[in-house]
Amino acid sequence: MDKLKAFESFVSVATRGSLTAAARAAGVAPAIMGRRLDALEAHLGVKLLVRTTRRLSLTTEGSAFLEDCQRLLAEVAHAEASVSAGGIQASGHLRVTAPAGFGRRHVAPLVPRFHAEHPEVRISLNLSDRVIDLAAEGFDCAVRVGDLPDSSLVSVRIADNRRLCVAAPSYLQRRGTPQHPSELAGHDCLVLSSGASQTRGWAFRLPTEGDGQQVVHFRPAGPLDCSDGQVLYDWCLAGYGIAWRSTWEVEAEIASGQLLPVLEGFAAPPNGIYAVFPHAKHLPLRVRLWIDYLKHHYRQPGFWQAGVGRASF
Repeated sequence: MDKLKAFESFVSVATRGSLTAAARAAGVAPAIMGRRLDALEAHLGVKLLVRTTRRLSLTTEGSAFLEDCQRLLAEVAHAEASVSAGGIQASGHLRVTAPAGFGRRHVAPLVPRFHAEHPEVRISLNLSDRVIDLAAEGFDCAVRVGDLPDSSLVSVRIADNRRLCVAAPSYLQRRGTPQHPSELAGHDCLVLSSGASQTRGWAFRLPTEGDGQQVVHFRPAGPLDCSDGQVLYDWCLAGYGIAWRSTWEVEAEIASGQLLPVLEGFAAPPNGIYAVFPHAKHLPLRVRLWIDYLKHHYRQPGFWQAGVGRASF
């Protein structure tokens, strides 16, 4: 079995929702596409797709495998491009979107530097907390933080991100430091306004019987809330309470001592920071180079601790 061909066939069928559509795109008969999927499932020993005469749906294992396959195929495409591109110079218009807060701190400072390395590339950066339809709105790439919804988009994990409780030393000196998430009920918690985000609340990892662990969500309350995360960050820095923030936002302040981690032993497992794009096949060189550029800098030791745009390159 040609594993790479089998992975490509599986991704094509899963994202198009049809054996016939995938076969047409590959220029083969549907029966051939079906045999490739059968061989892949036999090799893996799991069912990836449930196929009926009317519809096709992913199993739980298939959904997880789809994300891995998309990431693998994207990496293969990048590897091929790095060899085949040779001396070809990147050019054209690169359209990028990112969440507003994260984009201001950790995307915008890199844009002029990327342009300096690739002066023939024109770059448009859109900062918005709205989830943008990349294909419909003409974007080449999005940077997204957190768990990704099921999608036909291809994603590459470019960094890890954690969320944890933080507070200013002045607040903790005044009110004390909670030792368990249940003690947050007695503290001033700075939360997003209802309906803004974090509908499940703050996530913590708690022990269970038998040395296990589970992620539990708390919905703390406090005298101050706001629909803007930047305001919560400012309030927290000023000592008004405890906030639940991403490490990309507060790691520099933790390193400097302006904020202290709280309940760090209960912090939930990390999620990801992703570069997302519509498809891996024939990805323009400027997009491949941009994704590699982000990945390289985000993985540099000390990048996040350096603060807003102050990392050295």
